[in-house]
Amino acid sequence: MAVNNPYQAYQQNKATTSSPGELTLMLYNGCLKFIKQAEQAIEKGNVQERNINLTKAQNIIRELMVTLKTETDLGKNMMSLYDFILNRLIEANIENSTEKLKEAEELVVSFRDTWKEAVQMDRKQRHGVQG
Repeated sequence: MAVNNPYQAYQQNKATTSSPGELTLMLYNGCLKFIKQAEQAIEKGNVQERNINLTKAQNIIRELMVTLKTETDLGKNMMSLYDFILNRLIEANIENSTEKLKEAEELVVSFRDTWKEAVQMDRKQRHGVQG
């Protein structure tokens, strides 16, 4: 099936040609996008939009949890943090709480920033490319 939208074609190509590290970075960025949209929905009083976006953010965190290797202490600690983030997203949705949403967002930003550095270091090491 042909893709008519050039942006959609670009995004699809990017997803199929990205490394696992880059895909994880894309998941973190997507999660943050949905958290921001949920926050805006809370401010507008739009319950449906809040629920849709928080459900998408929750699904991303669940995907990160399912793919996480927990054989090491680091993996186990990350799983605990993912579980905390997921619970905060659920509570933010139930309670219409921007405070709980901010707690989740701060952790996702921290994960994303750390992951971004790791991807850049890996890229530089493998290809001599930065960015």
